[in-house]
Amino acid sequence: MPVIWSNAHLPADAAAELAAGVAPHRLLLSPTPSGSLATGQADPQLAEATIAFGQPDVRQVMELPNLKWIQLTTAGYARYDRPDVRQALQNRGASMTNASTVFAEPCAQHALAFMFAQSRQLPRAVANQLSARAWPQTEIRHASRLLRNQTVLMLGLGAIARRLIELLAPLKLNVIAVRRSPRGQEKIPVYPNSDLPRLLPQADHIVNILPSTPETDRLFNAEKFAILKPTAVFYNIGRGTTVDQTALAAALTANRLAAAYLDVTDPEPLPPEHPLWLAPNCHITPHTAGGHAEEFLDTVRHFLANLKRFESGQSLQDQIMP
Repeated sequence: MPVIWSNAHLPADAAAELAAGVAPHRLLLSPTPSGSLATGQADPQLAEATIAFGQPDVRQVMELPNLKWIQLTTAGYARYDRPDVRQALQNRGASMTNASTVFAEPCAQHALAFMFAQSRQLPRAVANQLSARAWPQTEIRHASRLLRNQTVLMLGLGAIARRLIELLAPLKLNVIAVRRSPRGQEKIPVYPNSDLPRLLPQADHIVNILPSTPETDRLFNAEKFAILKPTAVFYNIGRGTTVDQTALAAALTANRLAAAYLDVTDPEPLPPEHPLWLAPNCHITPHTAGGHAEEFLDTVRHFLANLKRFESGQSLQDQIMP
């Protein structure tokens, strides 16, 4: 019978559902719970486990022969995305899954909220309420836009992007995407990453949902911001490391970009003195796109559903390795 280890930092209701849901399996709880975005500490108990749920120590993931399946509590997995980790898992026939399905819906809704806020000029109205309390009706009405017929360029086509595409469908936008290897079966036009310089000047909305990898590090730099329309809007709900934030602040200050909406930054938390806080038309949420009231319960239920698959020998949902 599998032994399950967890260092997931869960509220009481989610912890109770986890304990009840894994029964009759033995559940080992780490004495040092880890938040979803934090690196987990090594725990000797993990050596007894067949399954890990949470954010286990990377070295233990590689070295423990009994560990057959690791379910992460995040969509991101950059710290594990290494050749040595992949090789170690492959050598012993182990699997790693993430929680991208859990976070696809809230992140997609967050991105859509960003787009609506910009098109309907909500930040401008809020700023007026917090300052002059004037009545700029004419100016805001004339600056507002409808999303129909505008071009949205998705960077990446994972679970979040696919759900956002579904949410955008009724709005009659032109939605395109780039990805490393187009498969030819996507529901929208998809191009290889090498086409990005050609596509960026066409886009009204650039939605960055890229993970943190050596290839994506500072991918969005001064050169790319320079070829955007001055009316374009940039959104980042992927990872802060994918953007040269100095170049972004400069583009906003020089009015080479209409606005930026960021849910992720580098570093996090973003220091109070960082220029992005005061950059014109830069709107920041503190990495909250994936959050919602039932986030932890959904994460536990996602794991429990995958546990049933594991027990019956079915393929696991959201498998990322090997």
